[in-house]
Amino acid sequence: MPGQPASPEASPRISVVICAYTEERWDQVLAAVGSVRTQSLPCDEIVVVVDHNRALHDRLAAALPDVTVVENREARGLSGARNTGIARARGDIIAFLDDDAVAEHDWLKFFADSYADPAVAGVGGLVLPRWETARPSWFPGEFDWVVGCSYTGMPRRRAPVRNLMGSAASFRREVFDLVGGFRSGLGRSGDRRPLGCEETELCIRLRQRAPGSVLLFDNRAVAWHLVPESRCRFSYFRSRCFAEGLSKAVVAASVGAGDGLSAERHYTTRTLPRGVARGVADLLRGDPSGLGRAGAIITGLAATAAGYLAGSLRNRARRPVQEQADGRA
Repeated sequence: MPGQPASPEASPRISVVICAYTEERWDQVLAAVGSVRTQSLPCDEIVVVVDHNRALHDRLAAALPDVTVVENREARGLSGARNTGIARARGDIIAFLDDDAVAEHDWLKFFADSYADPAVAGVGGLVLPRWETARPSWFPGEFDWVVGCSYTGMPRRRAPVRNLMGSAASFRREVFDLVGGFRSGLGRSGDRRPLGCEETELCIRLRQRAPGSVLLFDNRAVAWHLVPESRCRFSYFRSRCFAEGLSKAVVAASVGAGDGLSAERHYTTRTLPRGVARGVADLLRGDPSGLGRAGAIITGLAATAAGYLAGSLRNRARRPVQEQADGRA
């Protein structure tokens, strides 16, 4: 159990799970696998889970004979694919890397170092953006989570956090024995909005079940996440923020608003106002893009709040229907 003394094993076995879904990311998937193969601390296995795409599964299985390639056995989407990977993996530590990310040479080494503390149930690293084109001048660092990366307002050095970022994170296997897997209905799916928060919901459930568990951010464990040109558009920025609000509403309904929004309160009342002030100060110093960054922060916050409101209303409307169904069962 997280928080309990660890076994005296010299070094934990590590499985790395990479979830893939489209041939359009073929080169990125191979790069992700390659970055894991060359780690200074080798993992025990690499598991690539293909999300309901048999052609991609067969192609990857042929191209990666030293990798375990399996099909997603659960519902379509990132949560189901990760759960399939968890079920297939044999490691004591299960690490996740996005199919469009690459890990630096010591990524797993720093993860393993942190698990020397038996209270540590999960470790996440620093995820930096690898822009396909130049970073848009209006794109504020406070919203780098929009593109799956660490953002301004997160700890700058090794520190406990409420939740990990799933694009490059790891957990002890016991975590999943205790709380189950990632929740369906959260996370990315090929035919839905760009939802998220599946790792946030899981981390909060863990802390509720095992309050002594520590989730650790380790800035030494670095991964680079590709940001394609399509995600540099302001329209994507707005839609991703709205989808994040929808996801936060689901999380709050699942684990309670107190825990579900604890980190967000500090972010919205401290981090974002500072970002707006910084953008305005940049404008006054002669950088006109500062106004764009300040405006993007305000727009992003408004879109996220609108998504949260819409999601909360939707959850409220569904509750009586669910209660009636439960009563008939």
